Amino acid sequence: MASLCYSLPLTLKFSPLNPKPFPNLSFLSQPKPKVRLPKRTASITRMSLNPTPAIDRLISVAAYTLPFFNSLQYGRYLFIQYPQLGTLFEPILPFLSLYKSVPYASFVAFFALYLGVVRNPSFSHYVRFNSMQAVTLDVLLVVPLLLTRILNPGRAGLGFKLLVWGHTGVFVFSCLCFVYGVVSSILGRTPYLPFVADAAGRQV
Repeated sequence: MASLCYSLPLTLKFSPLNPKPFPNLSFLSQPKPKVRLPKRTASITRMSLNPTPAIDRLISVAAYTLPFFNSLQYGRYLFIQYPQLGTLFEPILPFLSLYKSVPYASFVAFFALYLGVVRNPSFSHYVRFNSMQAVTLDVLLVVPLLLTRILNPGRAGLGFKLLVWGHTGVFVFSCLCFVYGVVSSILGRTPYLPFVADAAGRQV
């Protein structure tokens, strides 16, 4: 039996009746076909740069000067307490003098900005939104004056201290809004002023 088992593979391998005892496994030795994968081309997505035109930036910067000029009156107590702060505003004194030389300059600038820019569809949304923010801020600056005339806190006491603090706070807030709006407009970005942006966005 053992001799039969040893002779069996030899018989299968060299028997002339079965020259190919094993199945054809030649496909294993054949080279595999190369599968050509589609080349991934590096697709460079070019961002559509749409910079804000220079004229739109200039108009937006000019719009924010309206509430800033009208808020300077609220800084008089701060300038009295800290006279050295006046040197920071010396570069704008010629423009302020020109603005004050025009009769009813505040009303003229307000309606010119609102009717000529905000309600004018020929201007871009960027210009109209910035102008509307400036107009809204200018309207809010009237509220402290009305409260002062109605309450009449006097020239001494706690009421006067609250008046000084309130006017100083309004002036500082207006200066921050002015700097933020002007810098953003120069860079071509859209500023969103606190307490103002939502109201301005609903009007444009």
